[in-house]
Amino acid sequence: MRHGRTNYNDLGLCNDDPSRNVHLTKEGIAQAEEAALALRDVAFDRMIVSPLPRTRQTAEIINRYHAVPIVVDAGLADIRSGFDGKPVRDYFAAISDDPLRMRMNGGESLLDHKQRVLRFIDWLKKQQDKTLLIVAHEETMRVFTAYFEGGVEDRQLRGIHVRNCEFKHYFLNGYLRGVNDCSQL
Repeated sequence: MRHGRTNYNDLGLCNDDPSRNVHLTKEGIAQAEEAALALRDVAFDRMIVSPLPRTRQTAEIINRYHAVPIVVDAGLADIRSGFDGKPVRDYFAAISDDPLRMRMNGGESLLDHKQRVLRFIDWLKKQQDKTLLIVAHEETMRVFTAYFEGGVEDRQLRGIHVRNCEFKHYFLNGYLRGVNDCSQL
């Protein structure tokens, strides 16, 4: 699942620093509450979130129906763009010559980020939980989508769009079923 809408989404700013005041907006809270209702009957064993507070804030709203542990895993963090606090459009312009491999201001390339998320998925395969909720970021969800749904080349990753509070169901050995967008519930 992607986190709910944030103040930085509204401002069009990059964020990969957990200490910044990036939080769910009223709309983001409402999205998370709708997702919580949609997921209330799922028997989660635990929830795993990124170190960025917006994912935990989303998970805490959903967890009102579950009361399961919420744990943080750095492998789920958003791409370290090197443009924290700066406009997303400036980041995209800066990497436009080689969007897959370009690293800016000490950040990660898209392929670096992909490898980090794939290591998380490898770790996830070793876990004993039956049902987990992962709350992450659009860039991270692109890697999940490409991995579980297959047929996505690296150059196509940017074309995958995941809305705020959109969630997908996957088996670790393949795609389970459809997509849910809590803004459409």
